Amino acid sequence: MSKFFIHRPVFAWVLAIIMMIAGGLAILQLPIAQYPTIAPPAVAISATYPGADAQTVQDTVTQVIEQNMNGIDNLMYMSSTSDSAGSVTITLTFKSGTDPDIAQVQVQNKLQLATPLLPQEVQQQGISVEKSSSSFLLVAGFISDNPTTTQDDISDYVASNVKDPISRLNGVGDVQLFGAQYAMRVWLDGNLLNKYNLTPVDVINALQVQNDQIAAGQLGGTPALKGQQLNASIIAQTRLKDPQEFGKVTLRVNADGSVVHLKDVARIELGGENYNVVARINGKPASGLGIKLATGANALDTATAIKAKLAELQPYFPQGMKVVYPYDTTPFVKISIHEVVKTLFEAIILVFLVMYLFLQNMRATLIPTIAVPVVLLGTFAVLSMFGYSINTLTMFGMVLAIGLLVDDAIVVVENVERVMVEEKLSPKEATEKSMSQIQGALVGIAMVLSAVFVPMAFFGGSTGAIYRQFSITIVSAMALSVLVALVLTPALCATLLKPASAEHHEKKGFFGWFNARFDQSVNHYTNSVSGILRGTGRYLVIYLLIVVGMAVLFMRLPTSFLPDEDQGVFLTMIQLPSGATQERTQKVLDTVTDYYLHNEKANVESVFTVNGFSFSGQGQNSGMAFVSLKPWEARSGDENSVESIIKRATVAFSQIKDAMVFPFNMPAIIELGTATGFDFELIDQGGLGHTALTQARNQLLGMVKQHPDQLVRVRPNGLEDTPQFKTGCRSGKSAGAGRIALRYQ
Repeated sequence: MSKFFIHRPVFAWVLAIIMMIAGGLAILQLPIAQYPTIAPPAVAISATYPGADAQTVQDTVTQVIEQNMNGIDNLMYMSSTSDSAGSVTITLTFKSGTDPDIAQVQVQNKLQLATPLLPQEVQQQGISVEKSSSSFLLVAGFISDNPTTTQDDISDYVASNVKDPISRLNGVGDVQLFGAQYAMRVWLDGNLLNKYNLTPVDVINALQVQNDQIAAGQLGGTPALKGQQLNASIIAQTRLKDPQEFGKVTLRVNADGSVVHLKDVARIELGGENYNVVARINGKPASGLGIKLATGANALDTATAIKAKLAELQPYFPQGMKVVYPYDTTPFVKISIHEVVKTLFEAIILVFLVMYLFLQNMRATLIPTIAVPVVLLGTFAVLSMFGYSINTLTMFGMVLAIGLLVDDAIVVVENVERVMVEEKLSPKEATEKSMSQIQGALVGIAMVLSAVFVPMAFFGGSTGAIYRQFSITIVSAMALSVLVALVLTPALCATLLKPASAEHHEKKGFFGWFNARFDQSVNHYTNSVSGILRGTGRYLVIYLLIVVGMAVLFMRLPTSFLPDEDQGVFLTMIQLPSGATQERTQKVLDTVTDYYLHNEKANVESVFTVNGFSFSGQGQNSGMAFVSLKPWEARSGDENSVESIIKRATVAFSQIKDAMVFPFNMPAIIELGTATGFDFELIDQGGLGHTALTQARNQLLGMVKQHPDQLVRVRPNGLEDTPQFKTGCRSGKSAGAGRIALRYQ
């Protein structure tokens, strides 16, 4: 095969150019990510039951949906959360490799069977099914410099004009609004209701009847009377628009003709739909969107699309309103890939210098150097064919492959030069004879090296997802390296090399000095090997001791899935005692914000706090702070790393008596969770009930505190039971008298 290309070097160049063009086009199309898609696909079902407590939601919504999810292909497990705000989220996790689109369709089909069994209020609110990860890709914050713009104004604009366009972008899973849109707030006065002998149900019924859009028909609709000259739609203005119109809603007409209006028993105003969540950026009122990545989507592409869409919408924002990104996980991905690409180019340069140092011939050095971009670009084309991405592992594979792929070209060049020197042949004749001698060896070497890495491509689970792309990258580079060594390198040798003399290495100058020193090193090494061979038993014992020492070190070294890194962002979760109000939670959040902006001002860029929301649940006693750090180059030194900042914050926040404050680093892969470490789930398989399960959890947390050297920053993954007022009518005379008994729990 090589002989054909030795006599047709142009054809070899054409094949190499085609390979490079294919690789160049592949680079433009390949997605960029930090790691391959590792997390198993997940589909989330979200529903809301207004006014219901967590137990009611669990009994009437969560269990009904879960019971209908059986029989879905490749489903591994389900997890659900039900909170006192009436919200429920059920996450279904599937085996790795499952098509997330097919999984979503199957979940949607099963949900259709469960929907008629759910309370009517839940059905009216709507049930969503999304492919989504558990953590946020980024948080977009919205603030205003206009002093007349309130937090409700910002939230309503974001909910009405920004959330939906972002939700429709490719790669976006779930979008959570940190705020609420406008709604007409009707604050009933109980005393006035009693005065007019009305109930809240009377008010709700009146609003439903008098605040409705009625289809009033048409004037001159078909079939029309003969001679009809006009056709027009009849619009009934029955939808109420402002507090004044709502105040005129008729609740009752008395026998004497007097009318009781809504304004007679209530205060009416335009306000937020709810005040469950309060967001602030560096202490200033704000709103925000927490955007999650869809399962299988590319983080960088999705983040770029989100920022482009927000930049497109920004000219239409109200005066003084702007968007900021107080939490963004993608800059770390970009800098990680940038550093690996930088290492790749550094490796190419070093390989060139080393080859030139030993070959000491620019033409001979140029031949293996040309093979490097041809093989690397060809490898990108192979990655595109397999549907892989440009990520840290594929780039590491290429860095490792550089040293291996130039070996084939160097072997060809060195053997051609040897044949030219020993047999006094021309470059073309020497290349032909050389390739007849070594082409079998080249193929054999590639097969041996491939046999080392190919098995890694068959690993299963998340580990397999990590190593598979790494393995395919190296094997592809090796295969292409042999192909180039058999096709392009011989053609280059035949055309670029000049006839070599018996002593083609330099004897003076730098290379002369290097050659003399290198020969001395070879002689020392040869003498050392001779000495070792004379004392085989002694050195065999030393070798065995080294092996045992390595085994001991291997057993003692800690193990982990992926290393924790400084990603430039971290989270802080706040949890107050059950029953704590939003005001108390805000005071703690203000303390946390003040600490980061003052005590860590050299490291912290911004702090985005959300009152009423955390990854453990939603409620007035929960909160979350998204902390964005300054660029890495501005935080040199271990004392300014994210882990050091978290350790100092943990010590400082331990002094807060009214709340538990947990700062924690981001996981290496955001799709795998919301924090580093692991989740430990307790399951009530004996059916002992919620109280017994909570007691077991508290017992486990108490046991964990006895091992502070092994487990740190352990926190409950859920909120404590909140106080509740339960109402009920007593039977008998008490009920007849209209009295209602209240008991506190």
